[in-house]
Amino acid sequence: MTEMEELYRGMTVNERLFAAGLLSDFDEWVGSGNRKKMIELLDRVGLARQSAWIVDSILSHPTRSGRMSFEF
Repeated sequence: MTEMEELYRGMTVNERLFAAGLLSDFDEWVGSGNRKKMIELLDRVGLARQSAWIVDSILSHPTRSGRMSFEF
């Protein structure tokens, strides 16, 4: 397990983004539909392997706020 994986272990996507100070940035990119930027932020909180799937899930449900409670 990498140091980043250990740091964020057991946290939801939102918790990771909040802990990294990136939650408001992520919400901004969700609002604009900027897939590339959303993936970049998720990569920064140890979700590189799952980031595309998470972002596509968020963007495929436009009525959601974009916040996910998946735990990794």
